[in-house]
Amino acid sequence: MQRYRCLPVTNEFSRGVAACRWASLLAATALLPLVACSPQEMLVRRVADSLAAGADAEEEDLLLARDSAPAHLKASESLLRQVPDHLKLAETVSAGFTQYAYAFVAFEAEKLETRDARAAQRLQQRAARLYRRAHRHAMTALLAHRPGLTQSLQSPQAVGSRAASGAADALPGEAVGTAYWAAASWGAWIAMSKNDPDVVADFPRAHALARLAFERSPDHAEGALAALMGTFEVARPGGSLAEAETHFARAEAAGGGRNAGVYVAMAESLALPAGDRRRFEQLLRRALASAAGRSDLASQVMGERAAWLLATIDDRF
Repeated sequence: MQRYRCLPVTNEFSRGVAACRWASLLAATALLPLVACSPQEMLVRRVADSLAAGADAEEEDLLLARDSAPAHLKASESLLRQVPDHLKLAETVSAGFTQYAYAFVAFEAEKLETRDARAAQRLQQRAARLYRRAHRHAMTALLAHRPGLTQSLQSPQAVGSRAASGAADALPGEAVGTAYWAAASWGAWIAMSKNDPDVVADFPRAHALARLAFERSPDHAEGALAALMGTFEVARPGGSLAEAETHFARAEAAGGGRNAGVYVAMAESLALPAGDRRRFEQLLRRALASAAGRSDLASQVMGERAAWLLATIDDRF
């Protein structure tokens, strides 16, 4: 399997790094003894609903987001452990861990690779652990709502050109976001675990999970899911470049040209492996243009990555 970057190309980066205004309430509910269907559990679930609903609050300062994210993620994770089947909170927590790992850990590892290989390796290992953590939370919630999901992902039909018959219908619409993050974090974990054959062997299942979500909602998150499908298609053994191009074209259309991450993903998944420097540069400049018109964290992260890739372009061609 070729080296690839599994990009969480979404403009929902603020999910998981929002302000920690819930911290005191979370601390209080953590002390409550939970009994099924008890008033205490109802309170915890209401807090979980509120936390998940407020996770889209924007934070335009990238450094502030980096510094505040760990406390928020830990508090959210603590609450999720009490209601592990809460799909929206699981989506929030999985998104937060995945994007924190991508933006602030794995990206730093890439920058360090040529200067300090050991430090870069330590960061890569940390990123892999964070991706695994994100995946675990999302899958736990998904399995609570669909216990047969594991078997569906192991079905030979699920990794073919179409999802297994009827499988997409069995994935609740409200679970698409959680499934997206479960698949994105899974792919990123695999990408960071090239020396672990047991982890790499799960790639077809990660791809199958992304396909299930795609069959349900192909334009999810401004094309993020379609772009993930394109990235997976390029990465899988025997993948079709034509199919990948189709997925990325759909992602671009779904995002209306506003999702900078789609262009970064296309540059790294299509232009770079093909040795097409001109297209690589064009796509990254489109990413910069898209990011320039937006203040959300996802756009800032992707804009920063596009600028770095352009600055180091001579090292890649």
